[in-house]
Amino acid sequence: MSELGKRLKDARESKGYSLDDLQRITKIQKRYLTGIEEGSYDSMPGKFYVRAFIKQYCEAVGLPPEEIFEEYKSEIPVTQHEEIPDSLSRVQTRKTVSESSSKVLDFIPTLLIVVVIIGILFVLWVFIQGKMGNDNAAENDTNKNSQVAVDEKDVPKEDDGEKTSSDKEEKPASDKDKKQDKEDDSKDTKKEDEQTLKQTSVQGYKTTYELNGTDQFKLSLSADGDSWIGVYNEKDEVLFEGTLTKGSKEDFDFSGESQAYLIIGNAANTGITINGEEVEYGIPTDVVRQDVIINYSKESSE
Repeated sequence: MSELGKRLKDARESKGYSLDDLQRITKIQKRYLTGIEEGSYDSMPGKFYVRAFIKQYCEAVGLPPEEIFEEYKSEIPVTQHEEIPDSLSRVQTRKTVSESSSKVLDFIPTLLIVVVIIGILFVLWVFIQGKMGNDNAAENDTNKNSQVAVDEKDVPKEDDGEKTSSDKEEKPASDKDKKQDKEDDSKDTKKEDEQTLKQTSVQGYKTTYELNGTDQFKLSLSADGDSWIGVYNEKDEVLFEGTLTKGSKEDFDFSGESQAYLIIGNAANTGITINGEEVEYGIPTDVVRQDVIINYSKESSE
């Protein structure tokens, strides 16, 4: 057991918490809590989560996280980002531009020949189309003159009475259809507006919402990058625990539940939708670990 693990365990026991109690409070799996106390971080999803879990452990047992991180910084993993040296980047850029320019210059003569050939073919096509158009115009004029010679008395006339009667019968039906369509659109809009998702409180890293006005509660979680996710119901039963990778998605149906409790390990990489409506985080995604609580009051639609 590491010095940090012993310090955390002593604080937990002084509070009278068992590992099961701490798991229930922090929503962190018991095996991860045991790994923190033993100083074994290999079972963690990554260095990023080690720091997040230790911070949550400290807050639960009443220890100041900032002081703990400073005092035991040699034991706690640090996340780092490597950068490519500027000199290497500049050399590669100049090399790429030089090679590309050389290829373009070599391709110019061939390109000019292709353009000339295309131009000649286009001129021939325009000439042929123009000739064909003149022939068609002459033929149309001949047909038109033949049609004019037809005696007007042989052309049947429309019965104005029947036309007027038909218009009178069709117009009311058309207006009725339009009115019915407007009523249907109004009903659909009203039905969509019945669902309400309201943020009711924000405490620390926890945000609570109220979902009303709908008879279904369908939850979807999607990831733009790696993010550890925990999903629980009002009985604290585990519905899902694991890491979502980029492009993955998990769907849940809470229509028969009264609450959904979500632990989002990396809020910036995780999207939440309820019945197709995207949920905006009540806390900026700079706060990496966030708990989202959604209380659901089922209402039957008429």
